Amino acid sequence: MKLDPEEKKILEAYENGKMNPQKPSKELLSDLSRAAKSTFKKDKRINIRLSSHDLNGIQRKAVQKGIPYQALISGLIHQYVEGELQESGK
Repeated sequence: MKLDPEEKKILEAYENGKMNPQKPSKELLSDLSRAAKSTFKKDKRINIRLSSHDLNGIQRKAVQKGIPYQALISGLIHQYVEGELQESGK
C-alpha cells in the first residue's frame, strides 16, 4: 500500500509508541453507526443514459479500485453533493 507523507508520519508515530490510541465511547460509536446508516442508505433508484465510452471508462476505473461500477458512480455523486468534488474552472 502506498502512503502519502502524512500517512507515513502517522504510521511511524504509531509504530514508535508515540501515539496513545483510545477506545471510542459507546456514545460515539452509536453516533457514528447512526450517521453511517443514514449516509449509506440507498433508498432511491434512478436511471441515466451514458455514452458507451463513459460507461466503459467508469467500469475500468471501478475494476482498478475493486468496487462495482454502480458503487463508484454513487460515491462520486455523494462526494459532489457533499462538496468534496469541485467543478473545474474550465
